[in-house]
Amino acid sequence: MGKTDDRAEVREFLSSRRARITPEQAGLPAYGGNRRVKGLRREEVAMLAGVSVDYYVRMERGNLAGASENVLDALARALQLDEAERDHLFTLARAAGPGHRRRTRRETSVRPAVQQVLDAISDAPAWVRNGRHDIVAMNRLARALYAPVLADPRRPANTTRFVYLDPAAREFFVDWDKIANDGAAMLRMEAGRNPHDPALIELVGELSTQSEIFRKRWASHDVQFHRSGQKRLRHPVVGQLDLDFESMQLPSEPGLVLNVYTAPEDSPAADGLKMLASWAATQDLADSTLVESDKT
Repeated sequence: MGKTDDRAEVREFLSSRRARITPEQAGLPAYGGNRRVKGLRREEVAMLAGVSVDYYVRMERGNLAGASENVLDALARALQLDEAERDHLFTLARAAGPGHRRRTRRETSVRPAVQQVLDAISDAPAWVRNGRHDIVAMNRLARALYAPVLADPRRPANTTRFVYLDPAAREFFVDWDKIANDGAAMLRMEAGRNPHDPALIELVGELSTQSEIFRKRWASHDVQFHRSGQKRLRHPVVGQLDLDFESMQLPSEPGLVLNVYTAPEDSPAADGLKMLASWAATQDLADSTLVESDKT
């Protein structure tokens, strides 16, 4: 992604979605056993979407400009796109339209009021990220939880860079493979929303250069939402924590997402968070003591 090519993004996304669907999955007869293409043929997709073959070929070559919502809906059904993939298709179509305003600025800090909200959440790790997965704000418990991520002095800390480039990530994330897949798929969605963000282009270039695993997952063109679920973390101080997470867009801060980690009451993870809070308090005390000693 050293240089963004909007038409190539459309072409590769549509062709990769077409390649994964067999005629049987699409409810079509498979004539003969010697098909030269993987998945559906272009004419089969066109038939399923109710458009001419020439029109579909033009779309798959990267030209979504002028495609109506009805056509895009029909194409999404023909390619059996899930919610995230459908959203990505419509985002790519909007980017291809005339007068599309390209946003490249991504926040790397929050207003004081947002930090106050984070600090008021005292019993759960809470943090804010941007679309590139830069950590832009955290509360004390989140800083303690993500201590391995923050060990890299580079700022802003980036969770996907940590996942792919720091060996400690495989120990920290119990389900590393899933986390790595999620990170690449979420960045792919962000690239559709902000294809000309120079910092995103730089990040993807860095990851592609240094990680063969990232290159393969980026090339798959998979996309997905990341709204809720479970994270299993192996913290170096308190051990394994099986946490529930919720991710919420901040309407007053476009492009920023609030993440909050919690655990069921009386669960081992809840006890682990209490231990983490105690450890975090001692770390704060140690830092303040160091500051005081430096003054004397």
